Amino acid sequence: MASSNEDDSQTYFILGLAVGIIALVILLVVGVAINSIRGGDSHAERAAPSPTTVSMMSTQPVQGAGAPSAVVTESVVVVIPEGASIRVDDGVVKFYFASGSADLAPGAAEALAAVIQGVGAGKKAQISGFHDATGDAAINDELAKRRAETIREVLVGLGVPPAQVVMKKPEGTTGTGNNAQARRVEVKLVD
Repeated sequence: MASSNEDDSQTYFILGLAVGIIALVILLVVGVAINSIRGGDSHAERAAPSPTTVSMMSTQPVQGAGAPSAVVTESVVVVIPEGASIRVDDGVVKFYFASGSADLAPGAAEALAAVIQGVGAGKKAQISGFHDATGDAAINDELAKRRAETIREVLVGLGVPPAQVVMKKPEGTTGTGNNAQARRVEVKLVD
């Protein structure tokens, strides 16, 4: 009778192994299908240039119940739109944007540090949005306004009181220079 139990054990082992292999193959096929649907590694994507990315690390202390403090590390990848940048010229912070975009380049908080200090000393932050001359003027006006509001939200998020932020429509809506220079928001201190 011992041989019957051994035969049953071997049969169950082989059957379990076969079911496991079949499940693994099914999961592999489903994973490949999902990757294809989501636009995985296709030939078209490999041919296109990849966007510039910046990886930033932030650490935050976390208190556990009765445990000493620990550090949680978070990794964030920021995609910088082509043409987006930040410059500070003679105390004026200039945010440049990609065509049709209101996405900021990283470094907004650092670039606005002097403006935040000036507001703390009693001045106001004046924000002006500009746009280029290509495309529909009404859409460009709305995009320039959305870009300026984005900068306003950043300033308020950094602790600037909303009453200390002045939104000003620029006199020349297309600004000066080429189209890339025209797609900008300027922040400066005023009395």
